[in-house]
Amino acid sequence: MSLQTLLENDVQHSQKIRIPEDKPWIKRIAAFWAHSGDSWFWGVALVLLWFVGPREWRPQIALLFLGIFFTAVSVLVLKFLIKRPRPEGEWGQVYRSSDPHSFPSGHAARATMLTVVMLLTGFWWIGLIMIVWTLLVDFSRIGLGVHYFSDIIVGTLIGILMGGLAVYVFNLF
Repeated sequence: MSLQTLLENDVQHSQKIRIPEDKPWIKRIAAFWAHSGDSWFWGVALVLLWFVGPREWRPQIALLFLGIFFTAVSVLVLKFLIKRPRPEGEWGQVYRSSDPHSFPSGHAARATMLTVVMLLTGFWWIGLIMIVWTLLVDFSRIGLGVHYFSDIIVGTLIGILMGGLAVYVFNLF
């Protein structure tokens, strides 16, 4: 099977779960899940937790923050090397203008990395909940038309790698 055939299948299957324009209430729900994976949201939340949360949470907060940073750098390098355009669409103009490349999905990578870190650091019950959240983030990104399935799959693989690597490196110190 050629790369062209794979890409065509990717577009075709991604289009099948695209949320129709005549379902605005589904789009609003999907938008909530899609934005819940935004890096700025997680950055702000972690900074707030650093200052108002218990001091014993700080190592975990630092680990999550550094994981987000290094995952973002990895994803951005790949996006600017590959330069796959996002699917055509109207939703997500902020993403389309600030980051016109779709491959790989930074949201999928970030959500997966956060989930893996929680699972590997003894917060398995939070990690199990986050698996569901990660799937909602991932499918909302495809449903809203800002990513293809392959963007999500590769983003997920990067998230697994970065989560495991972050925990490994963090445990060295």
